[in-house]
Amino acid sequence: MEQLYELHASGRYDLVIIDTPPSRNALDLLDAPGRMREFFGSRLLKWITVPYRSRLFTMASRPFYQVADRVLGSRFLQDIAEFFILFQTMEAGFVARAGEVERLLTDDRTTFVVVSTLEAAPVREARYLADELHRRQMPLGALVLNRTLPAAVRQPAVAKAANGLRAVADEKAAVKRLAAASSATEADVRHVLTEVADRFRDVTVVAGREAERRRELESAAPLTAVVPTMPSDVHDLASLLLMGTHLLGDGSR
Repeated sequence: MEQLYELHASGRYDLVIIDTPPSRNALDLLDAPGRMREFFGSRLLKWITVPYRSRLFTMASRPFYQVADRVLGSRFLQDIAEFFILFQTMEAGFVARAGEVERLLTDDRTTFVVVSTLEAAPVREARYLADELHRRQMPLGALVLNRTLPAAVRQPAVAKAANGLRAVADEKAAVKRLAAASSATEADVRHVLTEVADRFRDVTVVAGREAERRRELESAAPLTAVVPTMPSDVHDLASLLLMGTHLLGDGSR
């Protein structure tokens, strides 16, 4: 977060993008400035350092520290306290920078984009992250749904075609013609027709569930972009441009 602020404050960049870890780790990252600010005002820090700032307190607490030294090692707490006393000399700078970073994260010029597939577990994580961003008043600008199934597989006509393909597998005459045309056995043709029809029907079920999860997530963000499952990995410029057309195309709202 400190480095993000430095990049922003340098004025050298028109846009700074951070690709964060999954949602719960991302929230740890976003909460870091606030935790740093709270640490300097915490009772723990005061409890550790006050004995070395106040002679009266030192005399009263000496028995406890003597026991602690025997348990934790000679001068352990004193060394820790001396470290934090020196650390506190930087308190003003740390607290000021943490406040600046928190203001940057809630600034209107900052936008968060949540990326998720439409599987059950990632959807729960994406919804959790979106809700937490809203709670922290951090601007959620868009939702990207990645590796989705095409909407076409949810069409009634497609499901009807899959059922028809399954029915063909039970028609001896049709199977015989296909076996002759493909130079395969009738058993193999029947097996392929059945498997393709059944698997395609499974895909339509999954696509229907994806549609339900998409509706659930879309309410969390003002903009939704959809990237379907690509025919190959995105590893070159051509496939990157193809992904861009999906992000900016009809699948977005």
